[in-house]
Amino acid sequence: MSLPSVLGNSEDNSKSVAVENCAGINWDELGFNPVPTDFMYVMKCAKGEKFSEGSLIPYGNIEISPFAVILNYGQGIFEGLKAYRTEDGCILLFRPEENAQRMKIGADRLCMPSPSIDQFVAAVKQTVLANKRWVPPPGKGSLYIRPLLMGTGASLNLSPAPEYTLLIYCSPVTNYHKGSLNLKVESKFYRAISGTGGTGGIKSVTNYAPVYAASIEAKASGFSDVLFLDSATGKNIEEVSACNVFVVKGNAICTPATNGAILPGITRKSIIEIALDMGYQVTERAISVEEMLDADEVFCTGTAVVVNSVSSVTYKETRTEYKTGPETLSQKLRKTLVGIQTGCIEDTKGWTVRID
Repeated sequence: MSLPSVLGNSEDNSKSVAVENCAGINWDELGFNPVPTDFMYVMKCAKGEKFSEGSLIPYGNIEISPFAVILNYGQGIFEGLKAYRTEDGCILLFRPEENAQRMKIGADRLCMPSPSIDQFVAAVKQTVLANKRWVPPPGKGSLYIRPLLMGTGASLNLSPAPEYTLLIYCSPVTNYHKGSLNLKVESKFYRAISGTGGTGGIKSVTNYAPVYAASIEAKASGFSDVLFLDSATGKNIEEVSACNVFVVKGNAICTPATNGAILPGITRKSIIEIALDMGYQVTERAISVEEMLDADEVFCTGTAVVVNSVSSVTYKETRTEYKTGPETLSQKLRKTLVGIQTGCIEDTKGWTVRID
């Protein structure tokens, strides 16, 4: 598909958008790859000022200075959330205000202005409505939405950018992983420094490329992904490359505490609340590799993976297998979460936002 080049803040919204599902898309073959949609949202802000009204523009490439601080020094934060089509044709967002709040926390850490929660949610709604024909039918996937806040102003000095841009774009997607996960515990590379002094607890754009080396090596050996350990002791589990991790033993569920090195996942937060409602004991604390290897069940959570069972974990020469299948706790939690997200289960918590 040929993509138009987008220069500046064009306000040409004349491109028509059909209500029907996008013609030419085979929803049964949808993966987790970029699919160009119709529109994206742009909002700009100068240093020391506040974000104001943005606009929808046709999806396409952007023009940016080679001296942009996002390119040279990595001053950028991103979020990820999804829109779901219900059985009666409505479109739902899941807890977008949580993404807005997390972006603000990350922006503060990187010395960037950020949109207000209301501005963020309104911009996401506009983006989804403008691209609603790309929201897959029920059971076929979701519309993944990527808000990206970046320092687009030019600077050669190591200093915050003079201008910032919030860009929101989207793509229809299906499952991030196919089936349960086969994880390798990484003992050479670390995802983040331990404690509150680093950036592991925010969605900085600089947090993700460093996992490539470990991830590529693991996948070349037949693993699905990598489970990282804490950098302080090298003994406690932290996160998989792009998702949180939980371990289950009997009626007890544990997940690493969000102590500054671990991303406070919105799916993670929701699963904790659902599990508590089901009567399970949930603890957020340090979890040793040995404790994980002795667990009955392990699963991961995240916007992309939703809730995904782990079939095995390999630590050095030790491979441990875990329960998987429809009767596992992870699948029960997933069924409830997805039911709420798609409108199949009544949302008694006020988590979903209807946008059409």
